Amino acid sequence: METGFGIAIFLALVGAAICARARAAGGAVVFSLIALTLFVATPVGRGVPAAIGEFFSTIDHAATPVLNGGGSDASG
Repeated sequence: METGFGIAIFLALVGAAICARARAAGGAVVFSLIALTLFVATPVGRGVPAAIGEFFSTIDHAATPVLNGGGSDASG
């Protein structure tokens, strides 16, 4: 079953490349989202949503003091 996902991801990426080459941005975005969805469905991609959540959480923790009028903890 893993091979089926690999082929589908590859074909979605090829479709995105073809659409981008033909300057069809909407099609390229759709094919890219399909490839990303298929990748996240595989065992290798299961950690992607958690990694994205952690990334945005880090950005939120860094930006909140600045947006609330306080200073940042960074020195430089």
